[in-house]
Amino acid sequence: MSDPDFTIEELGKRNIKSPIAMSKIEGDFIADYVSDDEFVLPDPRVSLGVQRSLKRSQVFECAGPREMIYFMPKHVHAGIVSCGGLCPGINDVIRALVRCLWYRYGVRRISGIRYGYMGFLRDEDNFTVRELDPDVVDDIHKLGGTFLGTARGGGREVTRIVDAIERLNLNILFTIGGDGTQRGSLDIAEEIGQRNLKVAMVGIPKTVDNDFSYLQRSFGFDTAVARAVEAVTGAHMEAHSQINGIGLVKVMGRESGFIAAHTALASHEVNFVLIPEVPFELNGPNGFLRHLEERIHISKHAVVVAAEGILQEQLVREKKTDAGGNAKIADAGTYLRDRIQEYFDSRNIEINLKYIDPSYIIRSAPADPGDSIYCERLGNAAAHAAMAGKTKCLIGLVNNEFVHLPMKVAIRRNHVDPEGKLWRDTLDATHQPTLMVNNPIGQIFGIDDSAPK
Repeated sequence: MSDPDFTIEELGKRNIKSPIAMSKIEGDFIADYVSDDEFVLPDPRVSLGVQRSLKRSQVFECAGPREMIYFMPKHVHAGIVSCGGLCPGINDVIRALVRCLWYRYGVRRISGIRYGYMGFLRDEDNFTVRELDPDVVDDIHKLGGTFLGTARGGGREVTRIVDAIERLNLNILFTIGGDGTQRGSLDIAEEIGQRNLKVAMVGIPKTVDNDFSYLQRSFGFDTAVARAVEAVTGAHMEAHSQINGIGLVKVMGRESGFIAAHTALASHEVNFVLIPEVPFELNGPNGFLRHLEERIHISKHAVVVAAEGILQEQLVREKKTDAGGNAKIADAGTYLRDRIQEYFDSRNIEINLKYIDPSYIIRSAPADPGDSIYCERLGNAAAHAAMAGKTKCLIGLVNNEFVHLPMKVAIRRNHVDPEGKLWRDTLDATHQPTLMVNNPIGQIFGIDDSAPK
């Protein structure tokens, strides 16, 4: 998408005065409304002497409460659904949505759809809709998981889901989920439009992998990194305490290595980071295993962090997808563990290898304070967007500002740039070779003379 359009769709003209009492005057110590004329640049960097002439389609619309809204609050029936895998902070988002709708707008009909999109489809299983109010959600932010339950799949049953939305008489649907969930949300919104229904579809992007395009970060990511660092601390202690100890930690990251890279930067104890975006070979003179052997020979221990999406081109023989439309991946962690052990056994080198996979412990954890704050603000911004009649949009943080992002441009995956600043800093933190491949380029960049000997 070389020329994306960041314009946000709306259900119609806003003719209703917001019940939120705010100001349009600076310096009166009263919070201000947000205007549709407030925007954020996708890229704040500038070149001296170069002038920019921007169109509306090239900037992000600022999120926040509008002075005029689309929906009459007392007539609104809002739905909230959480889909896909668990992630720290889902309950914080649900709580924020309910409280903002209830206290700020006076919305009194809020329904939680249980077990993801499947909750719209499986009446025979008694997946009942749960009525929500501030008392019901008061303490759920203290818990991990999702208060409403979740499930993968169902998002392709667009016609049946919209039928259920009509039966429930929903005016607003908030979808909390990853790229698969939001693709489904966009398809649902398109069907809603074809039926000429006035239903606002607003998404809150959920992925611990932090891989939504344009977003500065997704909720749950900071908590995931914090929990991963705890696993690395344990792996380092095990490795450092053993003869030729090796700690191998697998973290989440199907296609993007953000958690792995940030974990290495935060822990200061990682010697190798393996991510899907940077190719590496296991064997050969400049392969990972050879460099791992050198590290063991020099320092007597090593810590390796591997994203779950590595080595898939070697491990996956037949491409399949799960219920949520995501490609099924092989277990790269246990495969790497076994290859490391086999390599050192073949060379008669004693090692003590400890393998840790904290993935589901991380996914189910309650949000850390930083994520909890972020989720609160995301939920509030989503409620404001929906009440203003914004639709087919996601709420996210861009350049430290909360903005509305069109679903169609945000649901592409983001990746670690091997030539970017994050990966450069990761290499500085680990002192691992720049490239662990056996071609001529890898031979040039395979040795890091700055590494401690």
